Amino acid sequence: MRTILIGLLMQLCGATVLAGSARPPSATSPAATHAAAPATTSSATLGTAHPTTSSAATGTPNASAIATAECIAPAKPGGGFDQSCKLARAALLQAGVTRQPMPISYMPGGVGAIAYDAIVTRRPAESQTLVAFSSGSLLNLANGRFGKHTVDDVRWVAAVGMDYGVVLVSRSSPWKTLPELLTALKADPGRISFAAGGTIGSQDWVKAALVATAAGVDYKAMRFVAFEGGGEAIAALKGGHVQVYSGDVSEIIDKQPLNGPFRVLAVFSEQRLPGPLAGVPTAREQGVDIVWPAIRGFYVGPKVSDAAYAAWTSTFDQMMATPAFDELRARHGLFPLALTAAALRRYIDDQNRRYAEIAVRFGLRR
Repeated sequence: MRTILIGLLMQLCGATVLAGSARPPSATSPAATHAAAPATTSSATLGTAHPTTSSAATGTPNASAIATAECIAPAKPGGGFDQSCKLARAALLQAGVTRQPMPISYMPGGVGAIAYDAIVTRRPAESQTLVAFSSGSLLNLANGRFGKHTVDDVRWVAAVGMDYGVVLVSRSSPWKTLPELLTALKADPGRISFAAGGTIGSQDWVKAALVATAAGVDYKAMRFVAFEGGGEAIAALKGGHVQVYSGDVSEIIDKQPLNGPFRVLAVFSEQRLPGPLAGVPTAREQGVDIVWPAIRGFYVGPKVSDAAYAAWTSTFDQMMATPAFDELRARHGLFPLALTAAALRRYIDDQNRRYAEIAVRFGLRR
């Protein structure tokens, strides 16, 4: 049995297995393009100060900002950031906070670095602008891949769900299980290329490196092709340009029809996930001790007012407390996790410390 000890996993990637609600339930130019979605309606109302007060109905400047919100997905369409923005758009519309689908702007570059810099340096006070982030964003910040910027440079609004890593191959691939892939990788690592929505040191790179290590292959020698976001990486896999994609559940949940073009060899969760991937075994089940949870959420600019920031966190608190949001979250490939404001900041600070230690230890920090 090939096993990476959990201690090695923690050293290499800084991944933490979250308890409680984080576990899966049982049952350069920032030119923007916009995505549209069908509208849905709901009689639910949300408040910015009290649970029974609708922020959309108050007519305050803060409510107006949320009602006219924009979400920035800091990558090309089709990846996890895109899914996060689509989840927020659907939730705000369903709750009656927005009257029209919130526009989504795609701002690729540096797997979030371009968007982060744009918000911090050029758009710091835009209270209506949400930006999607993930654990990959936090890892890149710790690695110094967002330039001079740190986690202190924005205001973290909400974590709306937990994602998990996956190993994805083409349906026509000869590998039916993760151990079969590891055997092939060990026999001839030069013939297998990994795609990822990020460069060396990114979250997807770390997941690929863990798989290579499990096969007894030096992760520095693995073939790795970097793409700008998960959507582009998945397209490369579908086109046969790469053999394996080390992505996340949310990136593939809408790309897994019965007898579709892909096969999921493993999920990097502690236990099997409910929903469309319920039949996919975990890496641990297959003798490979890899667990990779990934937080997904949103931030706003550093000069957004306290009142506007509070309106955002209150809105997310109330939305995430409803069964309707639970259903939307599952539909977008995410699993229960709900953090806002101070609780989210504590989580981010903890992860930042872990990722910073790993970056220094493995020479990843720029």
